[in-house]
Amino acid sequence: MKYFSLLQKTIPLFLILFLFSCASRKDVVYYQNIDTMGSQEKSTSYEIRIQPDDLLSINVSAEDSEVAMPFNLNPANPLSAGKESAKESVYLVDVNGFIDFPVLGKIKLSGMTRSEILALFQKKISNYIKGPIITLAIRNFKISLQGEVNSPGTYPVVSERVTLIEALTMAKDLTIYGKRNNILIIREIDGVKSYNRVDITKADFMYSPFYYMAQNDVVYVEPNKSKISGSAVGANTGLIFSVTSILITVISLIITTSK
Repeated sequence: MKYFSLLQKTIPLFLILFLFSCASRKDVVYYQNIDTMGSQEKSTSYEIRIQPDDLLSINVSAEDSEVAMPFNLNPANPLSAGKESAKESVYLVDVNGFIDFPVLGKIKLSGMTRSEILALFQKKISNYIKGPIITLAIRNFKISLQGEVNSPGTYPVVSERVTLIEALTMAKDLTIYGKRNNILIIREIDGVKSYNRVDITKADFMYSPFYYMAQNDVVYVEPNKSKISGSAVGANTGLIFSVTSILITVISLIITTSK
């Protein structure tokens, strides 16, 4: 009789621990309502805006490479006959949003998109050079992923157009304990931080302004209830499961053989 009483006390503990470890489909699966969305208008083209502390690679070339030399910090040697390409000219956007550009002097770029900057330089340099070619790239574009992802860390981004899903893929996706319907994105624009929540279990997040990442975004995936409850039990959760399972088996055998 005492064995049966012990079994009655043990089984509920096992069931509670088991239920804590379970997750429903709605908590785990991405894009759950995508089949009900129908046709959507094409999303508007996204371009990031330049911020203070960005490192910009800006290079100017022309049919006559010698006339473009004054507009580059590290110009190619015109006597190399094409054997030596121009080295990158990299500029740091200062705290006030300016860069100091050869010939043109100080130019404010903070808050401008890549296409806007290219148009600005095209107009200014055309006063000196016929048909200038300007190339521009951000050299310190990075995003940070924290919390319940498989490989948290800070990741450099080569492209200037990266989505939240691509960012999560860089971190090898969310763990099973990641809360998919409340992902936090911390973004800073002109020194002002914003805190935004995204639900990736609903497909319409793809039309959110936070579907595309901006430079220096921080993505935090908070743990779900199962992870929080598990941490309360402690590091011995696995041992508790094993001991409980063995105990139930032993008690069952004792009851069976005592009949």
